[in-house]
Amino acid sequence: MAGKNERQRRQARERYRKQQELRMTRRRALRKRWLAGLSAAAAAGLIAALLVVFLPGGGKKASASASKSPSASASASASASTVAEPAHHCTYTKATPVAKKVTFPPTTPDYTASYTATINTNLGKIKLNLLNSKATCTVNSFVHLAEQGYFNNSQCHRLLTSGPYALQCGDPYATATDKLDCSETGTVGTGTPGYNFASENLKNAKYPAGTVAMANGSATTNGSQFFIVYKDSTSTLEASYTPFATVTSGLDILQNVAKGGTSCTYAQIGGGVPKKKVIIDSVTISKT
Repeated sequence: MAGKNERQRRQARERYRKQQELRMTRRRALRKRWLAGLSAAAAAGLIAALLVVFLPGGGKKASASASKSPSASASASASASTVAEPAHHCTYTKATPVAKKVTFPPTTPDYTASYTATINTNLGKIKLNLLNSKATCTVNSFVHLAEQGYFNNSQCHRLLTSGPYALQCGDPYATATDKLDCSETGTVGTGTPGYNFASENLKNAKYPAGTVAMANGSATTNGSQFFIVYKDSTSTLEASYTPFATVTSGLDILQNVAKGGTSCTYAQIGGGVPKKKVIIDSVTISKT
């Protein structure tokens, strides 16, 4: 009898041991799948961030709140504008952070006007032809900001020298007196004028040298930041950034800045602070 009981106890212990091993094997398999899922999610998050870094500084810098819409407009659409150009009505929605307080642009643009702009910098004048008939709401915003002195005494904070080839400007958080250091935890590169609007003029958009386009993190996060292409970048830029002007003179200024290179590198978003400081003293507009 004692021998039979002992065999039963051994068999019970063996069954218990095998059950424990099976549980551990299952736990290890589950943990392996869980960790793999985390890695995939992290990789996807990194890829998403890299995809939206051009341009308000970076993807994380492109977020903007539209929870409260100004009384003059309705909420922005979830994608780029499909309104026929020239647009007869523009929608601007509230956004943060506000780099410099200004009023909202008029919601009824002068879509028949012709505009030119002169960016007066410490290195000389950069003259632009604004594409009002192709990106009416973008031009409407740029003209409005220029006339309110929004760009005055700011500096271009980001230079890309390996494709795309562009100088990014338009954030008053980068003041004329700042010594920029490629920090991605500060406010430089995050600034908005207090509103966002949808992209325009994206169908078959190209980015040859002399193109001026809006920086954004998505189709509805255009604000004040823009970039000027100093060398053809059509092959390195998707049609995601509203071309709203072309450089008519002064492109050599940017090309010389690009030759000077960068003083540091943005680790996540690419590019860096130009060694040659580019200060926007003012932007003047001519209307005909």
